[in-house]
Amino acid sequence: MYSSRSCLLLLLLLFLLIPFCSYASLPSSISPQGQKEIIVDPRIHMWGAYNEDGKLVKSGMATAGSSYCRDLHQSCRTKTGTFRIYSLGEAGCISHKFPLPRGGAHMPYCMFFNGGQALHGSHEVVRANVSHGCVRLHVNDARWIRYNFAEEPNSNNEGLGTVVIIKPYY
Repeated sequence: MYSSRSCLLLLLLLFLLIPFCSYASLPSSISPQGQKEIIVDPRIHMWGAYNEDGKLVKSGMATAGSSYCRDLHQSCRTKTGTFRIYSLGEAGCISHKFPLPRGGAHMPYCMFFNGGQALHGSHEVVRANVSHGCVRLHVNDARWIRYNFAEEPNSNNEGLGTVVIIKPYY
């Protein structure tokens, strides 16, 4: 017969392991494009950084834009498609729009790729699409991308920042 402590430990172990096993993941390699790419998949709530050879260098959880934002009374989905990072920020990045009406939301290590949409760090990263349109990453992941992977346009990359691909929601 199992003790209640053994059962509790077994249940805790199952609780911790099963959710991670059931989530989809990004491929370990993609067709090489000869350039670095950051791919965000809102369906599986993941991001991946791929090097010039198409190999996955690092990945993590991502929270993309919500299908409906109550404060705006409209969809806030992150625009899907292919973009390029055009601006890199520091740890002190803040939103000038959210929360309404004056902004002030912390967006550490912001990397803008489409108008006001950015990849950025957050302490509110969940396996759901609940942002106002930005892609939330764990702060350590955003820091890593910002300082070890992403480039804004410069003379070394022919004026083209790192590619960001936002995959379709469905």
